[in-house]
Amino acid sequence: MNQHGQQLHFVGMVWRQRRVDRRPEHDTLLWKHRFYPVAHEQLTLMQMPRDLSRARTEPPDPVFAHLLEDAAKDHARRHGWSKTRTTTTRQGLRILASVQDTPGARIKASDVELLNPAAFTRQPILDVLKAAGLLQDDRLPSIVAWFSKKVASLPETMTTEFEIWFNVLLHGSMKAPRTKAKAYATIKARVRSAVPAAVLWAANGRTSLREITREDIDSALPDQGSERALTGTALRSLFRTLKARRLVFINPTTHIKTGRPESRIPLPINEGPMRAALHSGSPVRTALATLIGYHALRSVEVRALKLTDLRDGKIHLLHRQIPLAPPVRKSLSAWLDYRTAKWPETMNPHLFISKQSAVRTTQVSNVWLIDNLGLSPQAIREDRILYEARTTNDIRRLCDLFGLSVKGAERYFRDTRP
Repeated sequence: MNQHGQQLHFVGMVWRQRRVDRRPEHDTLLWKHRFYPVAHEQLTLMQMPRDLSRARTEPPDPVFAHLLEDAAKDHARRHGWSKTRTTTTRQGLRILASVQDTPGARIKASDVELLNPAAFTRQPILDVLKAAGLLQDDRLPSIVAWFSKKVASLPETMTTEFEIWFNVLLHGSMKAPRTKAKAYATIKARVRSAVPAAVLWAANGRTSLREITREDIDSALPDQGSERALTGTALRSLFRTLKARRLVFINPTTHIKTGRPESRIPLPINEGPMRAALHSGSPVRTALATLIGYHALRSVEVRALKLTDLRDGKIHLLHRQIPLAPPVRKSLSAWLDYRTAKWPETMNPHLFISKQSAVRTTQVSNVWLIDNLGLSPQAIREDRILYEARTTNDIRRLCDLFGLSVKGAERYFRDTRP
């Protein structure tokens, strides 16, 4: 017999109460991430330079500091970081959490740049914040600072006009003439070609591009060759943009013929360094040499290759599939064995990784590729295509094998056909 009666409970009430009581003692990364980053923003009365060397030991929001620490531990475990890299990253994140104007808000990338580079490696901190969704990337692209240096000597009005053109190249424009954002290499090439002409005009007393006439364009253009074509292309783009925005009265580049850039004839490479690379004792160098030497892959294609792109004995690129030659299979197998033994816990999905990229998910740099190969990848590619052109004399075969256009393949037949 039940002497004191039966205690009834609603379903789920006891479980919820227990979960609430245990949360402060058993916080998880997922639970804490529900409340951060905070939606509000604490405005500052004035902007003062930060001194992170004097940061408070205790962050104003301990829960947010614990969230950053847990995120760093989780990121380090998944990417196979060393103990030293993990510890310094956690220390840097704790300092950043202690100097926030708005505790619990996204951390600015500009604040990360203020950390002492001798004590902290900034890139791992940025990687953790980006992966956790707690990074506010307020940095300007490096090309913006580069452009500012290039036009620093120009008059103020002319500098403003160049900045309008630069922003159109960088971000594109939906106004006529509509244009897409250009690659950084294209932007730098056009700015380098246009700025010398503007410096010449400024030395002649011009303060604005509205004052430029056809005679000024003729005086600034080189006499002939690729330099004349590149300068003409850059100035034509500059004045077309300003004319569309009614910042100049006329386009002085109209009907001026500047020709086309001269194309370089591909040449064979010296066989000595290539043979040394093919028979080197370095797995990465041999793999790179055979892959580019047999299949003439571009540098950007080699760096972007992922482990999943190698299957069924083929390389699966975006628009074509390449059957692997037996020597390439052998060298890639040796490289994969070395890669697995060297970085067994890496999460980087790319085929070729380095000491720096193994703890991240990014590609290797072009500098790394050239240093390990010991040769220019483009020179090896051109030598391979040139050999095929001389052997087969079939332009369609070159297009299919190496992903060339008809116009691009014609370059390799100029010295093989009468």
